[in-house]
Amino acid sequence: MRPCVRKAIATTAFILIHQLVQKKKRKKSKHFWIKTLYKNRFQAGNRIFEELCFDDAESNFTRMNKIEFEHLYSLINAKISKKDTNFREAITARERLLVTLRFLATGDSYTSLQYLFRISKQRISVIVHEVCDALIDVLRDYVKIPSSEEEWLTIAREFETKWNFPHAIAAMDGKHVILQSPINSGNDFDCYKLFPSIVLFALVDANYKFLYVDVGSKGRISDGGVFKNTNLYKKLERRELNIPPPEILQIPYETAVPYFILADKAFALDEYTMKPYEGTPNRGSMERIFNYRLSRARRVVENAFGILSSVFRVLRKPILLEPEKATKVVLTTIYLYNYFKIKRPLKGLLPRDHLMSKLKEQ
Repeated sequence: MRPCVRKAIATTAFILIHQLVQKKKRKKSKHFWIKTLYKNRFQAGNRIFEELCFDDAESNFTRMNKIEFEHLYSLINAKISKKDTNFREAITARERLLVTLRFLATGDSYTSLQYLFRISKQRISVIVHEVCDALIDVLRDYVKIPSSEEEWLTIAREFETKWNFPHAIAAMDGKHVILQSPINSGNDFDCYKLFPSIVLFALVDANYKFLYVDVGSKGRISDGGVFKNTNLYKKLERRELNIPPPEILQIPYETAVPYFILADKAFALDEYTMKPYEGTPNRGSMERIFNYRLSRARRVVENAFGILSSVFRVLRKPILLEPEKATKVVLTTIYLYNYFKIKRPLKGLLPRDHLMSKLKEQ
């Protein structure tokens, strides 16, 4: 090989190696680069949000007032706090909670939220799921099934007093939460309305409070099928829930009537489930009156779903997440809903006029 050819090859190799080294250096320098939009968060940043969020007694921004926000923050602060690094300040736990609550309250896209909070959408996607995990963990005791006969009897008395239906210990139903179609899922998640969804199955008491939830079943599975796959059903079958034994409704009737869960026609009739008579009974008949009263009492679960969707509007539009992550989001809204119900026993979750209008829509 001629010397000039060798020299040309060596020169070309040197240039290529130099370009590769420079390219790697450029990539490395970008690793710690922050866009001006996000950098400004530390100066102008999110100090304004406390003024925006809590100017009313109950703010639409986060669906809670300042006292409730601070209490929730104190519960999860240690679980979601991050340390500063040499290259950037960590996003505070307060900001993380604020971002997540805003997402749940509105269902806004991560792209929209990044301009509001000056946090990248990639980071927001991580924050939301970390905070949801923390909220589910700290609020776990706010959703629980009664553990004693007396607790079940208290619920039964409330159903009889408020809804004129004796021996009812809960109402159950399912709600389809719309998703974007999961990758490579075909129509596996499509419900009977032909859109992809996961099922929120719930047990609700006479005061619209959730006693039990199961989230994540594929939309193609019926409500009755979802129920039979739950731990609740297995415990009912094994008689592990301490449900009171059958009792006589009133004298002079002598037949002992069991305590039961109110359901619609999607569920099977058995000793712990009560559903309406099939068909359309004659007007004025005992069957017609029974169906009316059962449907009225059972509507507490439908109304609870309606209130839940009004407070957390992420449930009102397709959730643009994978089914596992969407399940986590839905569970978080349930735990927050019960948290509010317990913290606001007199005020409720929505203003009265708004609440009544929503119930009439159901």
